Amino acid sequence: MIKPPPMRRAVPGGFTIDDFRIDPAAGTATCPAGHAANLGQVKADGARTAQFKRVCTDCPLRERCTTSKSGRTLNVHPQYDLLAAARARAATDPAWQAEYRRWRPPVELAIAWLVAKGHRRVPYRGVIANNIWLHHRAAALNLRRLITLGLTRTGNTWHLAPATA
Repeated sequence: MIKPPPMRRAVPGGFTIDDFRIDPAAGTATCPAGHAANLGQVKADGARTAQFKRVCTDCPLRERCTTSKSGRTLNVHPQYDLLAAARARAATDPAWQAEYRRWRPPVELAIAWLVAKGHRRVPYRGVIANNIWLHHRAAALNLRRLITLGLTRTGNTWHLAPATA
């Protein structure tokens, strides 16, 4: 359950990439005003770029689209279809929103515990020492939480106290 990042607008209150119709199979992108541009060659990372240079000069929607003198340029992620579907689902699907609201508070609480009391930064130099420190901190927080939930030891056995209603 990861919330997709919000899209940045080139102009405040303007269009995002989701307002454009992008067809990777046909290799085209169409702007909200209906102007089409070809997606460029696939780059090494799989991204493609559509440039609307000529059609932006006389476009009535230019002020809502770009502040660039040379016109709007779209950078299309290699997984654009997947990301657009995730953004649409996060915005419209009540089941997804309910599930996200269910898991967000405990995750944020765990992160808050992890960085509490001056532990926002790692204390050592080097990856290995900080990795060990982080694992010990997480283990200590987990143990503290289990004790709060009623972890006890009887003889050689550890168990949690039964949940009370």
